[in-house]
Amino acid sequence: MELKNRWVHFRIRDVYIPEPQQLLAALHGEDLLQGRVVEISEGAGVTDSYAVVEVEGFEHPVIVPAESVLGVL
Repeated sequence: MELKNRWVHFRIRDVYIPEPQQLLAALHGEDLLQGRVVEISEGAGVTDSYAVVEVEGFEHPVIVPAESVLGVL
């Protein structure tokens, strides 16, 4: 099958160049996620604290700087 000039499907994890993380950041870096905070680190202040957040659909919690939390539902 000739692939040149054809639209195709592929998994992000299969991308060789650029790194899959770069591709995801470029495509979805500004997307907003929401989740439930399950833990807060004990930093000296807001800029030193991190939130551990469970996001539906992700197997593992994500960790974000507490100052990056944009709102509370």
